[in-house]
Amino acid sequence: MKEESLRSLLEGLSAGDITVEEVLAQIKSLPFRDLEYAKVDHHRLLRRGIPEVIFCENKTEEQIAGIGTEILKNRGNLLATRCSREKFSAVSRVIPDAEYHAEARLFRVEREPSEKNGRAVVVSAGTSDMPVAEEAVICADFFGCEVQKFYDVGVAGMHRFLSCLEDIRSGDVVIVVAGMEGALASVVAGMVDAPVIAVPTSVGYGASFNGVAALLTMLNSCAGGVSVVNIDNGFGAAFSAALICGRIGAARESS
Repeated sequence: MKEESLRSLLEGLSAGDITVEEVLAQIKSLPFRDLEYAKVDHHRLLRRGIPEVIFCENKTEEQIAGIGTEILKNRGNLLATRCSREKFSAVSRVIPDAEYHAEARLFRVEREPSEKNGRAVVVSAGTSDMPVAEEAVICADFFGCEVQKFYDVGVAGMHRFLSCLEDIRSGDVVIVVAGMEGALASVVAGMVDAPVIAVPTSVGYGASFNGVAALLTMLNSCAGGVSVVNIDNGFGAAFSAALICGRIGAARESS
C-alpha cells in the first residue's frame, strides 16, 4: 500500500466517508499476507519507498505467480528478477500483461506510471557484462530513476569511455558494471563527482574466479566514493541508486 493510499483511507475515516469496518477490510493484509510458502510484505513500500520484488530462482512457477498476483492486488506494478523464459511462460498465463526482458532475465508489470526522481547512469565495461547491466537499467527505471546507459566502454579502449564522459558526469549516481579485473569503477570514480556503485560480474577467464577478482579490485579502489555490491547483482545496485535518486528528488521538490 502506498503512503498516499493509506493517508486517503484515514482521511476518509476521519471525515466519516467510510466506516471502521471498511478500513479494516482494506488494511487487514498489512503488514503482510501469509501464503504459507511466502509472506508477501505489503508494508515494504511504506517503509522503504520501494516495494517487494520477487527473486525467482528456486521458486516454482506456481509460487511466482501466486506471489505476483498477491502483490498486484495492492498495487499496479510488479517486478520479478532472475526468471527463466520457461518459468515466465507459465507465469504469463496467470499474469498476461507481464513483460519479459530476456537479457536481464526479469519481468515487470506496470499498470501505474512511476514518478521519476534523479538520474542514474549505467556504464558497462564490455558487451559480455550487458545482462547484469540490463538488470540494473530496468530495475532502476522501475524504481523511479531516469536512466541512461553506456555499454562497452571499458579500460581496454579509454577513448570509448572519454567519448561519453560528459553525459556520465551528468548523472546523480553512476552504476559501473565490469568483469575481468573490474578496473572501470576506479576510472569512473576518479572522473565524476557523483556516488559510484560498482557491480563486479562473473565475466572473465580462469583467474577472474567468477567475479572475485573484479570484486576485490572494486573493494580496493583508490578512488573515493565507490560502493560495491555483490557479484552480478544489478538489482542491488539499482536499489541503492533509487534510494539516492529518491532523496535527490525530494530535496529538489523542497527547495
